[in-house]
Amino acid sequence: MPRSSATPPAPPLSALLRRYDGPGEPLSCVPVTQGLLNRGYRLATTRGAYFLKQHLDAPTADRDTIVRQHRATQRLHHLGVPVAPPLADTEGRTVAEIGGRCYALHPWVDGRHRDGAQLTTAGSRRLGALLGLVHTCLEQVMEPQPHTDGDHGHRSADPEDTFRLIDRLLALSRARRPRDTFDELAEHRLLERRRLLAEHAHRRPPRADAGGWVHGDFHPLNLLYRGAEPAAIIDWDRLGVQPRAEEAVRAAVIFFVQPAGELELAKVRAYARAYRRAAGADAAELAAAVHRVWWERLNDFWILRWRYQLHDGRADPQFPAASALAVWWTREYEAVRDAFTA
Repeated sequence: MPRSSATPPAPPLSALLRRYDGPGEPLSCVPVTQGLLNRGYRLATTRGAYFLKQHLDAPTADRDTIVRQHRATQRLHHLGVPVAPPLADTEGRTVAEIGGRCYALHPWVDGRHRDGAQLTTAGSRRLGALLGLVHTCLEQVMEPQPHTDGDHGHRSADPEDTFRLIDRLLALSRARRPRDTFDELAEHRLLERRRLLAEHAHRRPPRADAGGWVHGDFHPLNLLYRGAEPAAIIDWDRLGVQPRAEEAVRAAVIFFVQPAGELELAKVRAYARAYRRAAGADAAELAAAVHRVWWERLNDFWILRWRYQLHDGRADPQFPAASALAVWWTREYEAVRDAFTA
């Protein structure tokens, strides 16, 4: 969940750069606008350009968690995964803690973000192969996790909890003043989703195995391209253990969703085939992941929770496509599953 959306204090550049050998003197420090949880800056110095990250999101902003992320990206870099590991200071540390906040300095990567509409079929295959490479390499560089069976794995959403959340969000959306077209759409989608959940509640999936190490937040804003080739996977804050095929499905759903809330299934198919080959995942693993992510989307209202409960509207533009997707996916369930498994 997001923290305060207020602009944080400017980073203490002089104190920060004194810790490093080589960056030079600061010339400018411009906030990077993308990103919802942490804060990033393009830092220009007399020696070049850098990406300065200020870790603000409480669940992942402690030093130990950040150091684990940094070590993972350093090891992945040695295996040929396109990442941008942090720079170490004169004492070999990659995390600078100043004024109670944690910072990290990374090389600046020239590149741009590309969503699925900007990817060709070949580019979709490259994307799937890249995520498969990430998963197999993480298995090599991270400590193994103890096996857990379905009774101790990831619990799926309880529809009774979702019904109660829908009622709370409906009350908040109806009470909002002045009321706008977003609020009208929110009410429509909440009522629609309540009907769908009542119809499909019997399809709630069981707990899933813990899975393996995943990036945790693999989507277009966390992948930079140089031309047609991926240049760097960034923002490893959500690095953790999850069912890995579910990350593959979530990523495809974000990359390949269209404005009307449908998926580009031809590109999904190319992506999924490449992912399965690279990760060594079979069709049954992807089918189970498709079912669990569909159920997750059917029960998910994070954008409305940000807007109505946290008074944070930064994610509002994502709502029309995301809310339409849950409806379309339910109607086209078999076609979506086949695109990931055929």
